[in-house]
Amino acid sequence: MSPILTEDLIYQILSVVEEIPEGKVASYGQIARLIGRDRNARLVGKVLSMAEYYGQYPCHRVVNHGGRLAPHFPEQKALLLEEQVEFRDDTHVNMKKCQWDC
Repeated sequence: MSPILTEDLIYQILSVVEEIPEGKVASYGQIARLIGRDRNARLVGKVLSMAEYYGQYPCHRVVNHGGRLAPHFPEQKALLLEEQVEFRDDTHVNMKKCQWDC
């Protein structure tokens, strides 16, 4: 059974994203765990893909568990580099150094 996407759930996810400090990143799964939905990392990604309709949120600070950038977000790397986020290669953030410890 898939979770129902409500406004409340959307704002729960976005409020966690808003807390990610500059220069740090979080994974989709990490955000899902923080809102009590451990197995809903893809749901987090879906919400972030439409976040612009809900306001300004630092969605560029969210990557997959291995640090890979979002494939359809070409500005993400430049935004992270502006915040001094370290990369281990061209498309992966160094999660050991830059993951948000929440």
